Amino acid sequence: MAIITLTTDFGLKDHFVGAIKGTILSNLPEVDIVDISHAISPFNIQECSYILKNAYKSFPKGTVHIVGVDSELSPENQHMVVLVDGHFFVSSNNGVISLITSEVSPEKMVEINIPNTKLGSFPVLDVFVPVACHIARGGKLEVIGKSFDNLKELKEFEPRISNNGKSISGNVIYIDNYGNVITNIRRSLFEAYRNGRDYEVIARTNRLRKIHESYNGIINFDLDKPQRKGPGDALALFNSSGYVELAIYKSDLNSVGGASTLLGLNYRDTVTINFL
Repeated sequence: MAIITLTTDFGLKDHFVGAIKGTILSNLPEVDIVDISHAISPFNIQECSYILKNAYKSFPKGTVHIVGVDSELSPENQHMVVLVDGHFFVSSNNGVISLITSEVSPEKMVEINIPNTKLGSFPVLDVFVPVACHIARGGKLEVIGKSFDNLKELKEFEPRISNNGKSISGNVIYIDNYGNVITNIRRSLFEAYRNGRDYEVIARTNRLRKIHESYNGIINFDLDKPQRKGPGDALALFNSSGYVELAIYKSDLNSVGGASTLLGLNYRDTVTINFL
């Protein structure tokens, strides 16, 4: 059975998500529609890219992913389909596929060009849905577009190496539901420059001297509970996606706060790792 996923910044208050699903089902009654997220921050390409990168691999090959963020057509924001890692991404050429294609080369890319297509303020419904349904039926990409190779990348969010390889400066690319702060510093980059050296992670006035493998890695269970670190303490870890993440152990963003609020970190803020 065909699968179509939806990742958008539409939220759930308005009619947009319902209209998309209804139109898909009207065209393909047997399709499985899966919501990845409709809570992407408005027009936040980096956030969308991070969520999509970490979700798509869990789906079977051949899944069609509709990406409804910054989807309005313009000469600088073409509509496209990218086949990469066995998955089809129907999106705008706004850099949202960058985190995926930085690790896996695309197999095929086409710029969508369907004659007599309605071009209005809801291109996800008017363009992306018909294209996704065409692909889900087994249709060929050549029918709905022409080949292109001008895929945009999010160059501004690449970590920077400085101080003769002694420093890595990255940025906050995502803040999750717990207030945990994810940077764009990959574990592989950290290991490539560490060379066995001690290090410190610097985020504003906060300095952490260890990157853990799990959230409870900060707890020394050999100590009595009053002597241990625990809830409310800050930590750095390599998260399940392989990025350096800053967290507050057992935090609650809606009550006591999370790393984003307690450490004073926002989207795009700088996080630095210095090798000592």
